[in-house]
Amino acid sequence: MAQQRTTSSQKALMLELKSLQEEPVEGSRVALVDESDLYYWEVAIFGTPNTLYEGGCFKVRIKCPLEHPHSPPTFRFLTQL
Repeated sequence: MAQQRTTSSQKALMLELKSLQEEPVEGSRVALVDESDLYYWEVAIFGTPNTLYEGGCFKVRIKCPLEHPHSPPTFRFLTQL
């Protein structure tokens, strides 16, 4: 069975995901949309207390290009503001 080659973008994304899961940014959660696609993430941002956004949960889908980190990701907000 042929072994799939890991690209530098995959290595970078794996490190970023691992770092965010081990030490999450306060008020957010990061996960893969599909465990088999390292380039497609879902982020939940929770509203900060004592602001208009308190109690809110804002979901964003992030699609990283194969050229990551040399090309920017695209962001799509799923939650309407």
